[in-house]
Amino acid sequence: MITAGPQTWTERATLPAPPEQVLELLTEPDAIARWAPVPFDVVELPDGRLIAGSRARVRGRLAGRGVEFAVNVIQADTGLLALVADGPISLEVEYQLRAQEQGSELQASVSVHGSGLRGRLLAAATDALLAAGALAASLARLERELRPSVAAATC
Repeated sequence: MITAGPQTWTERATLPAPPEQVLELLTEPDAIARWAPVPFDVVELPDGRLIAGSRARVRGRLAGRGVEFAVNVIQADTGLLALVADGPISLEVEYQLRAQEQGSELQASVSVHGSGLRGRLLAAATDALLAAGALAASLARLERELRPSVAAATC
């Protein structure tokens, strides 16, 4: 049985860079494409990067289906990146950053909402992807992405 209730997935990671540097990778489309849990193409992003108040359109595939989302960036600063992606399902995404002595702590959360038959099916497929570790894997890719730049900055 497919349920219509929202599911929220949360992961934490300790990253080897300050919040400002992490935010750069969280908001730059080419970098996002390298670590995101689901591959996508940017269709439209007038500001060139995700900034508070910006809107973007992205296209990708979920459960073998082409999907497009309108992304609204609610907040983008060194403490929080919050956005909502609306399409056949709705994704509420938050990346909370906190400075630590040797870098940053990042808490990522993704809430998945689906309505209607197609929306519930895609939400269930997205939940399955997240349950299989897609969010944790994306944070691991983000960490690997940060390691070379941290090493270069300390040389």
